[in-house]
Parts: sequence; C-alpha cells; structure tokens
Amino acid sequence: MKNILVVDDSALMRSVICDIINSDSRFRVVDRATNGEEALALLERKTYDAVVLDVNMPKMNGLELLKALRDRKISAKVVMASTDTRDGAKTTLDALSLGAIDFVHKPDRAFECKNGTFDKKLMNILDVVCNSKASSFKEETEEEKRSKLEASKKLVALVSASSKSFKGKQIVALASSTGGPKALQEVVPKLPKNLKAPMVIVQHMPAGFTQSLADRLNDLSELTVTEAKEGEFLENGHVYIAKGGKHLNLDTVNGRLKVRYSDEPTREGVKPCANYMFESLASYDAERIICVVLTGMGADGTEGIKNLSKHKNIFVIAQDEDSSTVYGMPKAIYNSGLTNVVVPLDKVAQEIIMNAGVS
Repeated sequence: MKNILVVDDSALMRSVICDIINSDSRFRVVDRATNGEEALALLERKTYDAVVLDVNMPKMNGLELLKALRDRKISAKVVMASTDTRDGAKTTLDALSLGAIDFVHKPDRAFECKNGTFDKKLMNILDVVCNSKASSFKEETEEEKRSKLEASKKLVALVSASSKSFKGKQIVALASSTGGPKALQEVVPKLPKNLKAPMVIVQHMPAGFTQSLADRLNDLSELTVTEAKEGEFLENGHVYIAKGGKHLNLDTVNGRLKVRYSDEPTREGVKPCANYMFESLASYDAERIICVVLTGMGADGTEGIKNLSKHKNIFVIAQDEDSSTVYGMPKAIYNSGLTNVVVPLDKVAQEIIMNAGVS
C-alpha cells in the first residue's frame, strides 16, 4: 500500500480528496497539511510514495514549496492538484519545471470531485507517480553549461561540414508523456535553427496547455517552436507541438506535409495520440523519418512506429531507463526491436542533430 501526503488549505477539499484516495486499496493518506510550511516540516523528516499538492495556499503556496524542496534537495514525487492547473497553464508548467511529476485539474467545487471523472483520473495519475522517479536536484555549474553549449556548437559545425549529412526529405517525429514537458526543455533548446528537418511533437496534455508549452520552449530555443495550426505546412528548422485534446495527422499535399486535426476517441487512453501522427507519415515521400520516444507511461508511439516501418525507412531514438521519469513508452518501443539507439536524455538532441543534419 502506497503512503500519500495531501496538502490543501480547504478543509472540505482536503477531506474529499483523502476520501477518494483512501477508497482505493492501493493507497492510504497517512498525513495531511494545510499549507506549504506544514508540508515542508513533514517532508523534512518523513518520506511518502507521493504528495498531492494544491497551488494556492497561505504562508507557503505550492510553487514555493517545490522551490524549497529543490533548494534543500528533499526528494518527493508530487502531483499538482489545483483549480489553477486548467486555466493557469503557466503555473502548471512552472510546477513541472520545479519538479512536480504530473498534474490533475481539481474541480472548483468539492462535490464535483465525485462525479466519476476526477477520482478516476487522480487515481490513475497517482499510480503512475508512485511508480515514477523523483526529480533529480543535481544543478549544473556555469562551467558545465558553457561546456555543453560549446560541445553543441562544435557538433553542429561538424555535421554542417560533413559530406555525410543526410540529403533527402525527412522529418523528426517525437512522442512524450509523463515527465515530457521537463524532458523537452532538455532536448529542444539544444537544436540549431538550421536543422535540416521539421520536428513534430506529440506531448500528452489537455487542451489549453500545449500553447503555453510551445511558448516556453520557443523562449528557450534558437529555432521557432509553435503549437501546430490546422492547415499549415511544415518547414525545416521549426518545431510544431500538437494541440491538446485533438489528434494530429500530417497529410502529404504536393510533396509537402500539412497539419490536419481529427477528433476520434482517445487511443492508448490519450488525446493527442502519437500513433496517429506516426501512421499519417506513411504516405509522405520522405527518404527517412527520425522517430523519437521519450519518457511516459503506457506504450503510445510503438504501434504507430511499427506500422510506419512497413512503409518507410525509419531511424528510432529512445530515451534510456535511468533518465526517464516513467520508463513506459521508451521501454515499449525498445521491446519492439525497432530501436536504433538508446541514449540518456542529455544525448537525445545530439542524436537528432547527427541524423537530421543541418543546412
């Protein structure tokens, strides 16, 4: 049985969430806190399998608690549960960057928590988070950051000068889920603006969050990152994030890739589903498709890549187990036998650059 800490300043909401968790035989709430200060005191002397954390609280709010845990290097597996996590997408991304593993939207009214949707989602996420890896608090020194930047520039120059740089049409197609938003911040900003391919990302997130994710990655990156728009054509050196709540397909029109969204039911339990994106590339006249699978629960991406491999020359990059927050999706594609390379997260961008090339 997994031991859970619930942190929420509302006595009613705290009680409702605790009742939901305790109704599942896999979990039990062993401690409760009404604000971040109380939670920090508990986390300094006790460990939990997961923490369900509200955002808006007196004395110390949820984001402040995450910062305090990071600064004191206290390991905790955190699920953000707040009304802010739906409309306050930036707040949610801040929480994920600070070490929260996943998030769930908490209804505005306590009675709405028991409508069968919130409780199921909370239990599913709690199960994943309990079995995930807590965020690492190892911070890079300025010297390490400069060293990585110089290494990246040297790699781009080397690939640019190499006659082996790939010449034909290609695309980088990436799938990620739990732990993905933070992982993408490790990959996308390392890519050069002259990458010789467009890049499309399916990150499992609800509608309203993917625009904020794209904006954040764009601010951090040399190349342009946007939420993919219906009907637009893909361009090299541009990263497109699939819109939450819709399935992304890439249609071939006059030899170019065009974005089309569809509204089929969830697949692999998610929407957007990367399988649709990978399968839609089967009709594209690319000489090679670079598939990337990062951290995430489940197996989304594997079936789509399998189907794509029947029609196209593919190169598959998978994140390794040690660096994955949840080793589900990368494990599934590895077990399929289709993976070309398995690398830690900090080497994924390097593999993309070496295989896609630069112009």
